[in-house]
Amino acid sequence: MSMQESTVPAPTSLLDAVDGRTKLAGSNRMELLLFSIGTPEVFAINVFKVREVCKTPEITLTPNMPAGVDGVINLRGNIIPVLDLSFFLDRDGVANCTKRTMMVTEYSRRTQGFLVDNVDRIVRVDWESVRAPDGLMARTDGLVTAITDLPDGQLVSILDVEQILATAFGEVAVPDLEPIDTAPNSFLFFVDDSSVARREIGAVMDKLCVRTQLATNGNEALNRLRALAAQAERDGERLSESLRVILVDAEMPEMDGFVLTRHIKADRRFAGIPVVMHSSLSSEANKAMGVAVGVDAYVAKFNPEILADTLRPLIGR
Repeated sequence: MSMQESTVPAPTSLLDAVDGRTKLAGSNRMELLLFSIGTPEVFAINVFKVREVCKTPEITLTPNMPAGVDGVINLRGNIIPVLDLSFFLDRDGVANCTKRTMMVTEYSRRTQGFLVDNVDRIVRVDWESVRAPDGLMARTDGLVTAITDLPDGQLVSILDVEQILATAFGEVAVPDLEPIDTAPNSFLFFVDDSSVARREIGAVMDKLCVRTQLATNGNEALNRLRALAAQAERDGERLSESLRVILVDAEMPEMDGFVLTRHIKADRRFAGIPVVMHSSLSSEANKAMGVAVGVDAYVAKFNPEILADTLRPLIGR
């Protein structure tokens, strides 16, 4: 079968009316696409990152593919890799995964297919009900970034797709970057629930010689930022003299980046401190929502040079 013949069937109607879902951004709610990999466990990813769902097409095998990548397909003229999620989510029972369904996703300006056993349905959840994994869930090597409960009590594991892609293809290499000339007490505050994203951001800041403070979800970030603002007030200082930029992810447990930005922009103590949204949700609709809540810049993950160029004029003396 030639590469041109290995095309994707028409998507299902499961993802219709995505434009209407844009309104969820900023309401601290999101929609999850639930799926299985042949085990009793239920997994999910954000609907915003799913372009379509279809029956698995014929996959073209190619040499030297990373482990877990079954091959490539032709997606309407674009060659994209296809990953077997059951390979990465090492669970008892994954041998039962039929890989009959493919989810086409877009993360950080990169498109790929994920093979799963079955796609169930879309559910709407509040970010407040989403929490970081703990206990036995922590054994997932960072591939599960959060968990939530459905109304019937069923537990859902939300995947950190950035970590899965980094596991398959490697993390983005950060090139040498010209350091930023900053004041001695200046720093950048960033928040991201993905461990791989935190490492990548930290590597960029190290190259730029910029000090950082961080948080792992929106609620934690808001509490830490308010504590910094309160301390600055007690010291009789303006927080903007030291805190140069706040870098926020869009999707985070407990409080998303859109709601976090609204809180920051509504608090006079953060006046003069730019908020930059750094997200794998790279669509124009999400950029527009970021602008609507007051972000000063929107950067799609993950390009070290673009991130550095965006931050450089905001952080410098």
